[in-house]
Amino acid sequence: MKCLVSGGQTGADRAALDWAIENSFPYSGWCPDGRLAEDGPLIEKYGLSETETSNYEERTRYNVQDSDGTVIFSFTAELSGGTLLTKYFANKANKPLLHLKSGQPDLVLRLKRFVWKNKIYTLNVAGPRASEEPNIYQFVLKVLDAAFG
Repeated sequence: MKCLVSGGQTGADRAALDWAIENSFPYSGWCPDGRLAEDGPLIEKYGLSETETSNYEERTRYNVQDSDGTVIFSFTAELSGGTLLTKYFANKANKPLLHLKSGQPDLVLRLKRFVWKNKIYTLNVAGPRASEEPNIYQFVLKVLDAAFG
């Protein structure tokens, strides 16, 4: 893996971006026009491209398209909202998809195998926003650090 992609929403997306910045790891991604996120406009520190509209769906689709595969992080087995939409777009585009749920065994090994087996150079990181799963940020940081830090 050589690059992370994320949309900048609070929670899983923001954790991926912060991990990349902290580790001087290349990243990119799309955010909605106006840099929309649930905590207000995404600050310029996160150098993401803005989509043509403020529609979150457009951002999600672009990030799936611009990556070789997607990992979804969550605490629940059932996905909803934008996270479920990410899964839909990955399946529609026939892109590799891995769902890592907290509490599953060998999360780090599973992520490393997924990236290696699918020859993923650009990994889209997705998952719930902070208001939906308040501890998702730390979970994503922990797994990314153990797998690629």
